[in-house]
Amino acid sequence: MKIIILGAGQVGITLAEHLCTDHDIYLIDQDAQQMKKVNQRLDLQAIESPAINPEMLDKIAAQNADMIIAVTNIDETNIFSCQLAAKLYNIPTKIARIRSTYLTSYIDKLKDLEYIDVIIDPAQLVTKRILRKVEHPATFVVLDFVSDSVQVFSVKINYTCEIMGQSIAELKAKLSEIPFKLICIIRNGELISITDNININAHDELYFCSEKTMINNICNIIYGKEIIFKRIIIGGAGNIGTRLATELENNYKVKLIDHSKKNVQRASEKLDHTIVLHGDISDSELLNSESIEETDLFCSVTNDDENNMMACVLAEKTGLKKRTIAIVNKSNYNLLQDSLNIDDLVDPRMTTVSRIMEHVHRGTIGTVYSLLDGEYEFIEAKILEKSELMNKQIKDSNLPEDIRIGAIVRKDKVIIPRSNFIFEKDDLVVFLAKREQLKAVESIFSVGSF
Repeated sequence: MKIIILGAGQVGITLAEHLCTDHDIYLIDQDAQQMKKVNQRLDLQAIESPAINPEMLDKIAAQNADMIIAVTNIDETNIFSCQLAAKLYNIPTKIARIRSTYLTSYIDKLKDLEYIDVIIDPAQLVTKRILRKVEHPATFVVLDFVSDSVQVFSVKINYTCEIMGQSIAELKAKLSEIPFKLICIIRNGELISITDNININAHDELYFCSEKTMINNICNIIYGKEIIFKRIIIGGAGNIGTRLATELENNYKVKLIDHSKKNVQRASEKLDHTIVLHGDISDSELLNSESIEETDLFCSVTNDDENNMMACVLAEKTGLKKRTIAIVNKSNYNLLQDSLNIDDLVDPRMTTVSRIMEHVHRGTIGTVYSLLDGEYEFIEAKILEKSELMNKQIKDSNLPEDIRIGAIVRKDKVIIPRSNFIFEKDDLVVFLAKREQLKAVESIFSVGSF
């Protein structure tokens, strides 16, 4: 496909990196130095230009593009770029990222605009991701598939876990009464092979697939206890922090802290049961006065990555005994997570990229989530009548060897399949694949050639 990406920020660059191998990519930004670096590093067309520039779009034959993705730092530019793409160039798929609070509150109305096919609201995506972690407090990642009927979730092993040091075979025995699939294990930043005789180590992250109702049962067995959140402190009363508090305040005791009086005032007007405080989330005296030692979850969601990470470190040092979550946009900060003893990092950049990638994949490929900075992807795909997989057993299919199937939804039934499972028309398959396998996966699940 010919894809135009407007904006070479963190999301635009990451998208370009993911797509340039298999697609004809045009990355456009006004930053001349950035464009020079991109041209030297990636196999694509990096063009120095304002996003709204019909002359430039004429030169690159925008009328032949299949998709335009507008992820500049200015929402109005993203919206108008999609309008331009629709009215002047008839580009079939138009995607716009919108982040401004005054626009995201009108998302439903903006979705009715005929010249924008997809609106991406990163704050909404990140909020949902964190809410899933609160709903299942022992998990570190919870991903929704097939209209939320199937979840892929991860747990991180610590020295107090019930299964610490045990083999995969012993884990399966403990969970024998629960339908689940262990999809993969991440150890020291790499995905390792799963065999029954390997032992589970501290800091391993195990990814499971199951129905939503099974998640907490699995986690309780792994940790040997039930983990419950009651008291939550949120650092940052911006868009994400206020949304989180709004969703949580009716079921949890929530405190929201921000150094900006303007943000505090705005949040206070929107929230009914949340205690909103003016202060610095990195102030140990403030955290002590707000009983940090009795808090179950400390979540820092400001726009400052370093501030979020250090606030979590301080909360843990000040007396927090349970979980910390920090929002970070820089992928290299993931390397500091264990050394800083931060329980979980949420990356808005990769969350946004994953959402956009759903609309890039062809055929019947649906929901997509990136893992290990895009090296792997969790995918939802549908079996069509003319698919190569129709009426074949998993073991006899021509799926790439490294594909790891987690679950299959047939009508309203969730199935954890064995190797002799036979695919049928309209089956929805949730699986993990390497990024370089996606072209083969698309062709297998899709009808026609590419």
